[in-house]
Amino acid sequence: MVYKSFDELEAAVMQKAHKCKVAVVEAADEHVLEAVRHAVEVGLVEPLLFGKREDIAAKLKAIGLPGDAYPIVETATPQESATGAGMAVKEGRANFILKGLIQTGVLLKGLFKEETGFRTGRLISHMNIVQVATYPKLLALCDAAINIAPSLEQKRDITQNAVDALARMGIDNPKVAVLASAETVNEKMPESVDAAALKEMNKNGQITGCLIEGPISYDLAVCAESAATKGYESPVAGDADLLVCPNIVTANVLIKCLRHTANALTAGIVVGGRVPVVLNSRAASAEDKFRTMVLAASAAG
Repeated sequence: MVYKSFDELEAAVMQKAHKCKVAVVEAADEHVLEAVRHAVEVGLVEPLLFGKREDIAAKLKAIGLPGDAYPIVETATPQESATGAGMAVKEGRANFILKGLIQTGVLLKGLFKEETGFRTGRLISHMNIVQVATYPKLLALCDAAINIAPSLEQKRDITQNAVDALARMGIDNPKVAVLASAETVNEKMPESVDAAALKEMNKNGQITGCLIEGPISYDLAVCAESAATKGYESPVAGDADLLVCPNIVTANVLIKCLRHTANALTAGIVVGGRVPVVLNSRAASAEDKFRTMVLAASAAG
């Protein structure tokens, strides 16, 4: 990973020759608009807001902006907003999508309508980026939000989605650790079998643009000292750029542990579609939403 922090990632994004265009779906939300305002003020994005014009204008005024500060596309329903955002991507008017006051299921259903061309034929998945004080660089992790118990083929797509997103961020040939509880293949532990299979797929060119190690435990993936103590040799050991978790429970627990007990900063995006999608929760602060927009703008290429 070439970035040590989100600040470095933001600096790299700001050096792009063009601002990213963000389609905000159901934009009548003060936290979302605060984050959008920050992103506009620093020159990160040009927003296009979808939803009821009157409601959006009221929220803009509530945060001290004119009601017509940003372009608004009037829509009658949340699903219409989502489909409109998908069409904006298709027409080149949006480089990534930001979830506003809309349920995730409704957002994705609207985006996935055939006319938007948003689906690429690959599985849709989620990728987090983590900044934690005890690790010398940003660390990617998947999939903590969408795919519950992925099959081997789904894990292949999840891994490739994340690798491709990292490539668009300027991270070439990332080191990928496919996590398990130990480094040996055990038929009674299906995740170890899948990890070994993903490593073989990488060798055979079925997963490209990265170096995969697996099965490998978390400590060996991120701690060179632990790997040396155990006599474990691998270019990935202690230097992983991407952690591929066996299921959503493992990934979700890990990301929350890092955030809430190790004070990690995190940001997550949906990948595998035409452009990244930001799915922040309503509880996320404006700062969290801004950080995730930085990630989406970087991964938009």
